[in-house]
Amino acid sequence: MKLKFSKRMDRFGEGIFATLLAEKNKLQEAGREVIDLSVGTPNIPPAPHIIEALTRAAADPLNYIYAINDTAALQQAASDWYSRRYGVSIDPKTEVVSLLGSQEGLAHIALSIVDEGEIVLVPDPCYPVFGDGPAIAGARLWYMPMLPEKNYLIDFAEIPDEVADAARLMVVSYPNNPTAAVAPDWWYRQLIDFAKAHDIIVLHDNAYSELTFDGLRCGSFLQYEGAKEVGVEFNSLSKTYGLAGARCGFCLGNREVVSHLKVLKSNMDYGMFLPVQQAAIAAITGDQACVAVTRAAYEQRRNILVDGLNAIGWPIEKPRATMFVWAPLPAGFTDSRAFAMELLEKTGVMVTPGAAFGPSGEGHVRLALVRTEEEMRRAIDAIDQSGILK
Repeated sequence: MKLKFSKRMDRFGEGIFATLLAEKNKLQEAGREVIDLSVGTPNIPPAPHIIEALTRAAADPLNYIYAINDTAALQQAASDWYSRRYGVSIDPKTEVVSLLGSQEGLAHIALSIVDEGEIVLVPDPCYPVFGDGPAIAGARLWYMPMLPEKNYLIDFAEIPDEVADAARLMVVSYPNNPTAAVAPDWWYRQLIDFAKAHDIIVLHDNAYSELTFDGLRCGSFLQYEGAKEVGVEFNSLSKTYGLAGARCGFCLGNREVVSHLKVLKSNMDYGMFLPVQQAAIAAITGDQACVAVTRAAYEQRRNILVDGLNAIGWPIEKPRATMFVWAPLPAGFTDSRAFAMELLEKTGVMVTPGAAFGPSGEGHVRLALVRTEEEMRRAIDAIDQSGILK
C-alpha cells in the first residue's frame, strides 16, 4: 500500500528545534550536560494565587464538561485587564475571544481571513508560526525585512504598492521575537495609516509587553487611534504569568476579525478548559506583584548572560525587552546553523540559529533567558573554556 499525504505538507520541513533536540539527546545520553538556551520555554512558575485558582477549579468535578465558549467572567476579566493595563476599552462580548495559547491563534487565524494564493505580509526575521499559519491557509508570503540599520523596524515605504494592494493580512510584533526590538509611537501610527490605505488587516502579537528592562514601558497596538478599525492584538499569559503549559491567550480588537475567529474556533475546538479559564482570571485580575518579580528575574538573567559573554570576547548589545538575546555571530563565523551545531558540540550550550527565523536572520543566533542564573554562568564558562571564540 502506498500512503499519500497532503501537498500542503511540502511547504514544511523538519523544524530546527527538532534537529537541535536530537543532538541534545545524543549529548545527554553520553553523559554530558546541555544548557538549553534555544527554546523560549518559561521556567518561572505562576504565582501561588494563580496556581490556587487552577487547582481549586480542577478539583470540582463539574468543571470537566466542554467549555464551548468563554465564560462571561473571562471575557469581562480580559476587558478590565486591557482597560487597567493599557487604557484600551474592549467590549467583553464582541471584541475578545480566548486562544488556546497564542501559537494556536497564530496558526489558525489566517484561515478566517485569507483565501488560497492571497498575500500575507510577514516580518523577516520572525517567529516561525507567523509565516507557518498563513502557509497552512495556502497564502503566499511576502517578507518584510527588519534590518539592524533601521532598528529592526519594518519600513512600509519598502513594500511595493502592488504587493500592499493585494495583501489581505499583515503580521507584526513588538517587542519582537527574535530581535528583541521595540517600536516607537510614530511607527504604530505609520502602521495604521498603511493598513487603512491598502485595506490590510493587522495582527499585532504582543506577548512581551511586560518583559521590558531598564525602566522601559511598552503598551498595546490597540491604544493608538484607528487601531481597532484595522486589526487585532494577540496577548499571552505564558511569559508574563508563567502559564505556558496551560495554553491561554487572547485575541482582542476589531469585532469583525474577532467574530470570524470565533466562528472558526467553534468548528475546531470545544473551548478552553474551565479551570484554565479560572487561572487566567486570577492572573489578570489578581495581585500584579508577580509581574514585576518575573520582569526583574529576566532582567537579571539578561545582565548576567550578556555581560558575561561580552567579558569573554563575544560582543552583544543588551536587549531592552523580551526573554531573548539576539546575538551577532562571533568573529570568524558566517553560518548560524553551523555555529549553533559547533557550539553545542564543543560547549553543551544550545542556541537557535538566526536562519531558522527567516533569510534576514542569518548572521545571528537567538539565546533564550530560560535558565537559572547559575546555569547562565556555567554556560558562559563552558563557552570561554571551549576556545570557540578564539
